[in-house]
Amino acid sequence: MDTIKHNCEERMKKSLGALKDEFASIRTGRASPAILDKVRVDYYGEKSPLGQVATVSVPEARLIVIQPWDKALIIEIEKALLKSDLGLNPSNDGKVIRIAIPPLTEQRRKELVKAAKATAETYRVALRNIRRDANEDIKKHKGSIPEDEVKKTEDDLQKLTDSYVALVNKAFDEKEKEILEV
Repeated sequence: MDTIKHNCEERMKKSLGALKDEFASIRTGRASPAILDKVRVDYYGEKSPLGQVATVSVPEARLIVIQPWDKALIIEIEKALLKSDLGLNPSNDGKVIRIAIPPLTEQRRKELVKAAKATAETYRVALRNIRRDANEDIKKHKGSIPEDEVKKTEDDLQKLTDSYVALVNKAFDEKEKEILEV
């Protein structure tokens, strides 16, 4: 039973980590290199993450600077940024790409909160699915272990799920606050 609980908790930790990574890539009014994590650049026929072909820095609160390691990639990086769904407008001087992060409009803030809420709900469902899988594993062992131990393990899994759902809610609340702050 302990291995079932342990595996369940490990999967929930990974889900929470994935949620936080996804929230980090949602653009807020401030510059953050994490918003570019999902940008893929065509690098000699391969789609490579931006961080593997350039240095990304944030010298000011509303400015991101991208310095490609290979100057020939500057056009490809610019294309990838324009294709991304981030609504960013890159400008290059031949050596580096600068991205000024414009303040978010009220409409865009509401859209981002809505998207973050949907993402949080997806992860809540994932946590419940992990609990369901663990409960099914317990049912497979039902005849070989005492009924009270089965019930206690199911209760423990429910408490574990509730605690991780609360962590998802907390992460969403923090992201919502970050998006809505002007």
